[in-house]
Parts: sequence; C-alpha cells; structure tokens
Amino acid sequence: MITFEQVSFSYPNQPNPVLHNISLQIDAGEFVLLVGASGAGKSTLLRLINGLVPHFTGGQLRGHLRVHGLDPVHASPQTMSRHVGFVFQDPETQFVTDRVEDELAFALEQAALPAPAMRLRVEETLDLLDLAHLRARPLTTLSGGERQRVAIGAALALRPAILVLDEPTSQLDPQSAEDLLNALVRLNSDLGLTVVLAEHRLERVLPFAERLLYLSQDGRSLLSGDVRSVLRQIDLLPPLVQVGKALGWVPLPLTVKEGLRFSQKLPPPLRTAPKNNEPSARHGEPLLAVHGLTAAYERQTVLRGIDLSVWPGEIVVLMGRNGTGKTTLLRSIVGLVRPQRGEVKLQGRSLIGKTVAEICRQVAYLPQDPNSLLFADTVRDEVWITLRNHGLDGAPDTGQRVADLLTTLGIAALAYHYPRDLSVGERQRTALAALLITEPPLIMLDEPTRGLDYAAKERLRYQLKALAQAGGALIVVTHDVELAAALADRVVLLSQGEVIAIGAPDEVLSSSPLFASQVARLFPGCGWRTVEDVLSR
Repeated sequence: MITFEQVSFSYPNQPNPVLHNISLQIDAGEFVLLVGASGAGKSTLLRLINGLVPHFTGGQLRGHLRVHGLDPVHASPQTMSRHVGFVFQDPETQFVTDRVEDELAFALEQAALPAPAMRLRVEETLDLLDLAHLRARPLTTLSGGERQRVAIGAALALRPAILVLDEPTSQLDPQSAEDLLNALVRLNSDLGLTVVLAEHRLERVLPFAERLLYLSQDGRSLLSGDVRSVLRQIDLLPPLVQVGKALGWVPLPLTVKEGLRFSQKLPPPLRTAPKNNEPSARHGEPLLAVHGLTAAYERQTVLRGIDLSVWPGEIVVLMGRNGTGKTTLLRSIVGLVRPQRGEVKLQGRSLIGKTVAEICRQVAYLPQDPNSLLFADTVRDEVWITLRNHGLDGAPDTGQRVADLLTTLGIAALAYHYPRDLSVGERQRTALAALLITEPPLIMLDEPTRGLDYAAKERLRYQLKALAQAGGALIVVTHDVELAAALADRVVLLSQGEVIAIGAPDEVLSSSPLFASQVARLFPGCGWRTVEDVLSR
C-alpha cells in the first residue's frame, strides 16, 4: 500500500536533509502511529505520501516511493487526493469555503459526484464527527477543535483508501478526541481504511494503534514494530507508560484499565495520599478581574456572565469541551471580541473600550494559530522586533536574554531560520518567545502545547512556572489534561459559556472522569496527578 525505499529529502536552501535513507512498508488496512520529537520530520514524511512534498515545497528527493500503486512524485497532487485523504496540523490552511456543510461538499463537487450520493456522504460525515448542529455555521465562528473536526470530515467525505492525519487531536477536548479515534478505528475495521497518524499526545492514541513508527530527531532512522516493544526503546512516553517502565510493569500498560491491575497491587506506603499542593498566595487586589462578562458571535451567546479573578504569581488553567467559550473569553479580555455586558479590569483599570494595541502593552496573548503573530525573516528577528516595538532593545544584556529564552524554549538552533518554514510546534514556540521576552504582567496562552513533544512541553512548563514565580499572572487554555495537572494553581471548567467548577487541581481534575490525568485515574483517591507524585513517594 505504502512503500518507502531509501528515501531522503532536503528542503530548498537547507544544507542538511530532513529525512535520510528512510525505508518503510505500510500494508493495506493498517492503523499506524508515527511519533518523534518536534521538528524530527514527521510532517514531511506524511506529506510525501500524498505528493505535497515535493510538489508544493520544492526540494531534493532521493529514493523510491509507491502509494496505492502510484508514484506521488510523478502523479499530480490532484490524482493522489482521490486515494489519500490528508488533514494538516493547522486545519485553517486547507479550508476553501465559508460554511461547514459547503466545506464537506467541496471535494465531492470537484470529483463530480452525483447530487444524491453527495448529499448522503455529507450527512454521513456530519453524523460521524458530531457536526450536524454546526452544518450552517460560518467556519470563522468555530472553535479550533470544531474546525479540526470539519477538516477531518472534508478528508473523509471522499472515502479515500488511505487517511493521513497530522496531529488530529491537538485541538480536541478529551471526549472529542476519543470519539474521533473511535470513528477512525471503526472505519479502519469496517471499511479497511488505512490510517497513518502522527501525534504528540500519545496517551490518547496508543490504545488504538496496531504499529508504532518512531522517527529519530535527525530524521536518519525509523524504528518500527509492535507498540509495546517500540515504547521500551524510546523516551517519548505518556505518563502511564513512564510509571509502568519506572516500576517494572510487564507488559507495559497502554490503558488505565491495564495499569490498574498493577497499581492496585502496590504496597500501602507507596499509595499513601500526599499532601495537597499549597494554593498560590492571593493577597490584595487581583491583577485581572472579570465580572459578569457576556459575549456573542453571530447572535449566538458564547459567554454567559463569567466571573474570574487572577492574582500575580498565579497560573489559572481554563478547560472544557470544544466550543464552550474558552477562546472567546481570552479574546474578550484582549479586546478582539467586544463584550455585550460585563467588566474587565487589569490592575484596577477597565479594559472595556480600549484598543487591542493599548491592551497588548500589558497583556501578552498567544492565539491557537501562531502564524498570525509571525512576520519577520528569522526566529531571532521575531523576538527583537517585539523588543523594539516596546522600546526595550537598548539594554546591554538584551542579546543574552534573547539567546537564553530561545535556548529555554528549545529553538536556539533555529534562530536564523524563516519562521513559517518551521513545524507547528516550532512556530508555536517562536511566537511564544516573542511574547515572553517583554515579561508582561498578564500572559494568556491558547493551546500552547499544540505541536510540542513531551520534552518541549516540560521545558515550557518550567518556563511558565518561572514567570509565575517572578510575579506574572498566567491564563492557559488547554485540552491537555497532563499539562493542566502539572501546571495549574487553579482550574476553571467551562460549559456552555458558564463556569461550572473552579478550584485547586486536586479538587477539580481528580473528581472529573473526563479531565482527570492518567496518574489520577491510575491511583484514585491518592491525590496524585503527575509521574513525579508517584515516583517521589
């Protein structure tokens, strides 16, 4: 079905190949998971399957490829698209129309499918991905997770023989991610659909994969095999597998159910509940105070009387299902959405009616799509432009501060690369560097771990903790429950535009079967949320 023979690829004007002598074989009907560090070349490998690389990127390709009996290099991307459905890391880039239903029908129209068959395909896809209630909505009004599901639906509507997905769950809440993966497994089992999927949040996907491919950091080796055997040889591991390897569990558990067979047999001392983390100090007036905030899109109310206060030195994590208003809340604070009612105060001063430019002098906001913040020629320039715009580029230690920040975020080696040529995770960190360099009092991040591997996510966590310890206040929107468990001082759960729970992570996350971390579910009642909690006691 898919064959790579000694395939190497280099992008234009890049001295080193992204992939080097890669060989692999994927048979029809397999469900394959591709993993590797951020920037290892996973997206490049996936785009070779449908010919986007090198047709749209240029570059030098060596070796031989066959996909569904075709050579993607000689066949056009249009031809390959009839056999290979593809979903990008950033689904916004592949939309053509304005409405959900029109986007699902677009590819079918280009394939000249008869109208009755087209209607049936669209209805099936809407039901499969729980999009029926969004069918008439403009794509611009959808949340990031909802847009991701539309992109997947558009690829599935053509019923390709192969479906290639690049981080399909990165913007989905836990329940939506599980529903999507169950749908893919059903299509794989019932229709023989070949699925090739790259993902960083392995805790979500490992139970569904038949085979694991691990691409090394330099793109020079590809490890392939049974999921458990490959996991024993690599370091990119979800919390459950980290605990299993550290405690010598055999076979390695891939689901919490499998892990409970081991954790329930541990001696009592190890399972003694630790003391809850001390809550962050909240003295005096809050840095940010939101009262009775109500906002709407297209006459549809998204936020309903939100109250939220954030103190200096505090990290507040916003969680909830896709479309519950998390991003709208951040956009309302920064002035990109004008609230219908309510008040937003920063350091005691109202932000209502101020321009976005005025607000952003004190509030750093990283949106879900980092491309909207990138416009310089190099990663380093992105950071320096921010400093110049704020009049902060004259200090004698500025150059060292920039270098240290890039090193902390793991992108120092990319300092002179063009930002838009980077992977999504690398672009995310570049935009984050441009925001953090000014050390603003309030930092708001929307899905900051999108495209990040476990090591990069851990570095980001330490950086955000350091900012909070220095007195900064942070609001982080995420569907990454493992990040929330390790990072949050307080967790706020939203549903239907309202706050339904707010409190310490132990109280909110551990009591929620949907948003509890793997460790919390593995050791119920112990108060543990992270791998460190388990291994340090």
